[in-house]
Amino acid sequence: MGVQLVVSLLAVSIMQKMAPHCSFALLWMIIIARGELCALAGKQMSSKTSRRDRRQNGQGEPKPLTVPKDIDLHLESTPVNVLDALVLRFFVEYQWLIDFAVYATGIYLFTESYYFVVDASKEVNIGAIWCVLMVFFGLRTLHVLMSHYFRSDEGGERSVCLAFGFLSLLVAMLVLVVREDYLEFGLEPGFTSVFDNFEAFAKQQGLEWSVPFTKLGVKLGLAILCAFLGALLAFPGLRLAQTHLDAVQMNAERPIIQILLHASFLSPLIILVLWVKPLARDFLGNAPMGKTSVILLSSSVFDSVRLWTIVVLCVLRLLLTRHHLQAYLNLAPKWVEQMKKEAGRIAAIDIQRKVTRVYCYLTVVTLQYLIPILLVLFSTLALKSLGKVSITYRPLFVISS
Repeated sequence: MGVQLVVSLLAVSIMQKMAPHCSFALLWMIIIARGELCALAGKQMSSKTSRRDRRQNGQGEPKPLTVPKDIDLHLESTPVNVLDALVLRFFVEYQWLIDFAVYATGIYLFTESYYFVVDASKEVNIGAIWCVLMVFFGLRTLHVLMSHYFRSDEGGERSVCLAFGFLSLLVAMLVLVVREDYLEFGLEPGFTSVFDNFEAFAKQQGLEWSVPFTKLGVKLGLAILCAFLGALLAFPGLRLAQTHLDAVQMNAERPIIQILLHASFLSPLIILVLWVKPLARDFLGNAPMGKTSVILLSSSVFDSVRLWTIVVLCVLRLLLTRHHLQAYLNLAPKWVEQMKKEAGRIAAIDIQRKVTRVYCYLTVVTLQYLIPILLVLFSTLALKSLGKVSITYRPLFVISS
């Protein structure tokens, strides 16, 4: 464990020293200057005069600058520097979370290489601890985002979170009553192992406890946890659906990108099918071929392939991050194009506020897109390490009558 601990402390030190100077978090924004609006309107910006001077000159408050709605306005994109990013809400959390995810991935790859070279089965896996910490910090950030919805004056966001939470509670309770023959979550074998150990410990201590009541309490706790996760993922899910639709429309002339976007959007369904035993394990383990059956994958190989599939789908979503975020940023040009079709005039400050609002919310949208991916990815990596699933496999093709 000494080598792992030294490398882990070294990574923490590097992350602390390098974060203010070099970060893996990159942002882009769409901005528009007020001077550009004045030029497009054929007006000059008024010079700054104090309220006292205007009162002495007999002038009232200056009228807000207005421009025609059909103004020839085009938005340009520009990279965000450090000063621009500091004004964004949750940018510090976003920057820290992305940096921690990168360093956690590096530590995990190092520990896996270390375990592959050296027989360190008796040592504590530091990489798995980093993965668990990443999951914890991701959930904490989502909880902070959701807490702002509950503190807002409008109750619409709060109602959406509560509705998704109760819906997730209902679905979780229905799933928990399904037998392991259909959904192989491994709960029953886990309960048996844990409760056998607890029963032996309770007998040694002279304690009495009811196993059925304890199982019911654990399942109820799991259902409540699923309800909490459903509430956390309510707005990230809604945002993903909207950005996916906009990204598909944005890449209408790029069929390969569209296929990847659809595959990424359907990835949760693909993962769910892998845990349906009759459709996945039973079929691949005993595939019917006429009067014979073919064993395509053994049980251990199937577990490895299932985890690798999740990792590949998570990497695919990470690669498509730019398309989803660009689809969100395109909301500002879409609003401008819609404004040009309307008649009348509009205050320049209203245009600035509309475009700036899209930019200021960019960090929140980025967190809502990336955190669910990171939760699934690092949970899978932790499951691989703690569950002792092999990352190497060799397909089997055995024909049995």
